[in-house]
Amino acid sequence: MLNPVKHFLQFKDLTRAELDHLFLRTRVIKERFKRYQPYHSLADRTLAMIFEKSSTRTRLSFEAGMHQMGGSAIYLNTRDTQLGRGEPVEDAAEVISRMVDVVMIRTFEQEIIERFAAHSRVPVINGLTNEYHPCQILADIYTFTEQRGPIQGKTVAWVGDSNNMCNTWLQAAEVLDFNVHVSTPPGYEVEPERAGLFSTAHYEEFRDPMDACRGADLVTTDVWTSMGFEAENAERMTAFADWQVDTDMMVAAAQDALFMHCLPAHRGEEVAADVIDGPHSVVWEEAENRLHVQKALLEYLLLGRVEA
Repeated sequence: MLNPVKHFLQFKDLTRAELDHLFLRTRVIKERFKRYQPYHSLADRTLAMIFEKSSTRTRLSFEAGMHQMGGSAIYLNTRDTQLGRGEPVEDAAEVISRMVDVVMIRTFEQEIIERFAAHSRVPVINGLTNEYHPCQILADIYTFTEQRGPIQGKTVAWVGDSNNMCNTWLQAAEVLDFNVHVSTPPGYEVEPERAGLFSTAHYEEFRDPMDACRGADLVTTDVWTSMGFEAENAERMTAFADWQVDTDMMVAAAQDALFMHCLPAHRGEEVAADVIDGPHSVVWEEAENRLHVQKALLEYLLLGRVEA
């Protein structure tokens, strides 16, 4: 009997033990990369990357990562495939998963990727949906531990929209036992059911973003208007005007607090230039770590626990 296929569609799809292993493998794989030491554990494996939303970091990190691990990656834009002409997601999953070893999908509703995974014979990875962005949070947490040690018991301040990034931070807090302080404008609050939370024990909401940042070990944010919500842009610019992460918020945070942003960023909107380009910012390390943590994720989903 075949073992059930392991997917990564939400952050909570992995246990704490699995994440600990993944972060350990990330460190090993990254060190080999920095030493220019070839490591081809995924030789002859093929990744299909299906994009329904535009991308820079997700495509580059998955495609480069698969090549660096000895495998290959195939880029598919839904506009150029039968999916763009109405082929059922279920049928596409049946066919694509018979031709490749793993699939990464960047799409709109989470339901789409769930339907694909239900009919896939191979692992499916969420490269971003409207609801979640688990690969980015893997990279963010790895970056924090690389810079500051274990995240357990720490406080993350989320300032801005309760979007897919916020939802995933909240899931991660439950799995890894840290706290999230959330501050959003009125009308943009966290929806626990949409975030897929079991409880409210690991997060607290604040009306004033300064209060959310007070004493935080990490301050993070995202664009005010995510992909798919462009029609709301003018309204959001007004609603979020007081939710820009600025120097005062970083001063209110812990003395050695980090600043993160998943990028692309709009200086002067969700973050002040002197914050994202300042001494607390680790956004470039954070972006690079997408490459390394996803290599570890691909290895784990395809090969299981590797100790080499």
